[in-house]
Amino acid sequence: MCLIMVVFAASAVAQRVKIGYDKGADFSKYKSYTWAAPSTPSNRPLLREMVIGGVDAQLKSKGLVRTESNGDLILVGSGGIELGINQAAGTPMLPTYGGPPPTVDATMWTGASGPSSPMAPYVPEGSLGLQFVDRTTNKLVWGGTVSQKLDVENKKKSLDLIDKSIVKLLKDFPPKTSSPK
Repeated sequence: MCLIMVVFAASAVAQRVKIGYDKGADFSKYKSYTWAAPSTPSNRPLLREMVIGGVDAQLKSKGLVRTESNGDLILVGSGGIELGINQAAGTPMLPTYGGPPPTVDATMWTGASGPSSPMAPYVPEGSLGLQFVDRTTNKLVWGGTVSQKLDVENKKKSLDLIDKSIVKLLKDFPPKTSSPK
């Protein structure tokens, strides 16, 4: 399987998006998708449902139908919110989490329990990863991640930034591929 990786560079305040897909996959055959079941309950169920709703709306606008089971694609989501130190560019980054890596399951928006350094202001950064797996072959055909700094003081602005991140992540999904041979 040939996986092509495309990286979109962005400014410090804009979303950072990375996508990759199987160049040999025929995306025109995919008409439906099913969300993979989470392995553990979400710590932020309302945020999780808002993100799922945003992803569903984008995929519906592209002609895909969500099914509760046996979709052409299995959609595996992952994500989290981490606290990072807000420092000027060029300043060496200090570790913000001193414990073991946080556990993130397929559809959970959680992050580290907190930073280890109380010296600088903290800025939350949300991340969302989506992987589309062909149900028939059980092979990854498209994967992407987006990360976005959020506004701790303005939750409405943060929700708007999350919505814009979802739109940007799925902007070129499904990829335009040449016709199958």
